[in-house]
Amino acid sequence: MSNTYTQIHIQCVFAVKFRQALIHVSWKEQLHGYITGIVQNQGHKMIAINCMPDHLHLFIGFRPTQSLSDLMRIVKSDSSEWINLQKFNKSKFNWQEGYGAFSYSRSHVKAVTDYILDQEEHHRKKTFLDEYRQFLEQFEVDYDERYIFKLPE
Repeated sequence: MSNTYTQIHIQCVFAVKFRQALIHVSWKEQLHGYITGIVQNQGHKMIAINCMPDHLHLFIGFRPTQSLSDLMRIVKSDSSEWINLQKFNKSKFNWQEGYGAFSYSRSHVKAVTDYILDQEEHHRKKTFLDEYRQFLEQFEVDYDERYIFKLPE
């Protein structure tokens, strides 16, 4: 799209299905690299990525050549397939349905990047579910508690 200039920064957050702690520290950097490749191959810029055993944050410079929902579908399906092909887990790996997406101005890029890269320290004080609710409330996103994250039935 010639003559189209944008500055769109989006943080996406999504969880492992049933919030299971399946992302192991021994392969999380490989996962970061794989997802970074997906994002870049889709024409976007990875600013920061980090995951905890049960969820992942990515912060991207988003280009409006694709819908966010299409990008997230591709990121989640391709990375799940890759994780399963690598046989990192004994059980089948899946991301939970849905995601959170939050936009930021240029002035917030450093703070959001630092926040994402410091997830390990952050989660010593706050659970993922509390963190996610805080995002929804801070960004004034209406939500239904039943659909935030599903636990095994």
